[in-house]
Amino acid sequence: MRVAMLSVHSSPLARLGGKEAGGMNVYVRELARELGRRGIPVDIFTRTQSRATPTIEPLSCGVRVINLHAGPAAPYDKNLVQVHLPEFVSRVRCFADGEDLSYDVIHSHYWLSGEAALRLRRSWGVPIVHMFHTLGALKNSVARSKEETETNQRIAIERRLMHEVDAVIAATSLDRAQMVWNYGAEADRINVTPCGVDLKRFQPSDQAAARQRLGLPANERLLLCAGRMEPLKGMDALIRALALLREQGRPDADALRVVLIGGEPETRPQAWNAEQRRLDALRTHLGVADQVRFLGAQPQELLPTYFAAADLVAVPSHYESFGLVALEAMASGVPVIASNAGGLALTIEDGRSGLLVPPNDHHALAERIAWVLDRPLLAAQLRAGAHQRATEYGWPGIARRMSSIYETLVRERQHARTLRRPVAQVS
Repeated sequence: MRVAMLSVHSSPLARLGGKEAGGMNVYVRELARELGRRGIPVDIFTRTQSRATPTIEPLSCGVRVINLHAGPAAPYDKNLVQVHLPEFVSRVRCFADGEDLSYDVIHSHYWLSGEAALRLRRSWGVPIVHMFHTLGALKNSVARSKEETETNQRIAIERRLMHEVDAVIAATSLDRAQMVWNYGAEADRINVTPCGVDLKRFQPSDQAAARQRLGLPANERLLLCAGRMEPLKGMDALIRALALLREQGRPDADALRVVLIGGEPETRPQAWNAEQRRLDALRTHLGVADQVRFLGAQPQELLPTYFAAADLVAVPSHYESFGLVALEAMASGVPVIASNAGGLALTIEDGRSGLLVPPNDHHALAERIAWVLDRPLLAAQLRAGAHQRATEYGWPGIARRMSSIYETLVRERQHARTLRRPVAQVS
């Protein structure tokens, strides 16, 4: 079996926390790697964003990232990528023909890739497995401004994909229910298969050593938040919670630090997007500018060290289909405080493997932060519970379930072809 994965708008090798790089990139990369370990070759097709990027980049044994020119060879607004899909699809076909390759399954990620997958299926005649990662209708239900709102075109394409692909992957049962309710999807065509975590990379490690490696002070109380700089991530709630903790006159108020991974670093304010500029203005307005640090997007290999260095990880998102950052922090044995929103509410067991708070409620967030910082026994229990919970999501088990879905679809497609084959006439 050979799999063609499509991640049109963002590469699995992109630095996390950038404009279009987040949990989906990690998911595509790690699932492909684990499938490769199982002896399933995978080619991940993505749109190149630099002329210096080679066409083929080996990722691991049997797994390659294929960078194809479609539109400008530069970072590009994902909502404008759709006009370049015909060129992208054409280049995928040319690559496969040039390498004399045939694929048994297309696994597409995000609605843009799903649109490309439908076009490729017309040429290849193979089944499509699709994962949305986020849903436009759900994002719109929590959007607070026009810039957060997804287009009607995206939602229409998502609805069409749910009815036309061969199988849909949902990260949680809630994700599946939302597809049925908001899009009229057929529940029996949706497979619930959660995201995974690399338990060898993300594991409990010494906080002091991690801080020394990163050059972070040993005496600070570090509150870490990682993700793209966009309103949906709710980073403003964490900044407001920090300001509230200062107002309450905590004895460790001066030692509190919010560390934000994503976007651009402090040294490149000219590159900040609108959300990062808004967060900068907020920290200044609340008088905590010296206690909130923009670290910018970080290499993926450094994330376990940052998690280990933190006293806790906050995931204050308004919506997450799953919440991979939370799972990685849990595997690292770090207390997690997250919004009771979307998949986070199912991944985290409130009070056992983390703490849940209402979305966009900085008062509740500040209260739970104080709980963790002031109760060492609670923090230790949450660390142990978080790590134990994360062990249920190792990539080997996730890849085994995914490969079983692939195999079932391939068998069904082969059986259907056999039934359509004309019977030879006996003279």
